[in-house]
Amino acid sequence: MLSSRPGKTQFTEVEAAEELGITVIQLRQVIRSHVVDTEEDLRNVPIAQFQLSDLLLLRLLTGQMSAS
Repeated sequence: MLSSRPGKTQFTEVEAAEELGITVIQLRQVIRSHVVDTEEDLRNVPIAQFQLSDLLLLRLLTGQMSAS
């Protein structure tokens, strides 16, 4: 299950990292590697809010999805 918080649909950066089992620094590294093109793009992003679908994609990008 992706969310340990039933009914929650939006997650802060800290909550997203917790859901993924990684640190905020690691989350930022994944975003830098796979989502934004430049550091300027990252600085232009307002306070990040993540949806459940974002967490699923980030879980795939971090290699946390196992073949079932």
